Amino acid sequence: MVTTPGLSKINTWVSANWDEYLENINNPIYEKAKGYYHKGEYRIEMTPIGNDHSRDHSIITHAVYLFATINNISLNIQDNCSYRKPGIFEIQPDLSCYIKDNANVIPWGTGIVDLSEYPAPDLVIEVSNTSLSDDLGQKRLLYEDLGIAEYWIVDVQNVRIIAFKIENEGSKRIQQSQVLPGLEIKILTEALQRSRNSNHTEVSSWLLQQFQKLG
Repeated sequence: MVTTPGLSKINTWVSANWDEYLENINNPIYEKAKGYYHKGEYRIEMTPIGNDHSRDHSIITHAVYLFATINNISLNIQDNCSYRKPGIFEIQPDLSCYIKDNANVIPWGTGIVDLSEYPAPDLVIEVSNTSLSDDLGQKRLLYEDLGIAEYWIVDVQNVRIIAFKIENEGSKRIQQSQVLPGLEIKILTEALQRSRNSNHTEVSSWLLQQFQKLG
């Protein structure tokens, strides 16, 4: 049971049933927080507002859009979208993508995406500035159980992308995206590294050159 109704610990997993989780995540105090629920535990994270997280969030979003556009891959990216299978799962990743045949599967006007009705995203991305151990750990297990096809972690502190292919309720490191064929993870990592000393226009120009070479 949650021992302090309406006030939960932040950035840690708390044992609770689904109704207790909803009571906490719906508290106005957490209006700008993100929530995750998995196997009788939940985690509340306050939305990051710092420069480092936001800049890496921005550049990885742009890189995915740019690669998809150049390669004519249908894509929709959801920013901080909520996905829910009532009583079982809740996820609110930093970024999530529906790709190719799934690009238009979520209709306009949808609030929280009900995973009992719609498929899970093809790609989930977490931008990790202070949450790396959890993103590599319990969240990774959550995404394995949900059957997300691919999971990326943007490691802000170590300036790298850690990418996983998920299948058969397990995950394996990959160096090239499977859901965005031809996209080398090392290019995304270098884009992050370049962004430490270059503005986003300069990084975008470099990315454009790299992606055109792949074509």
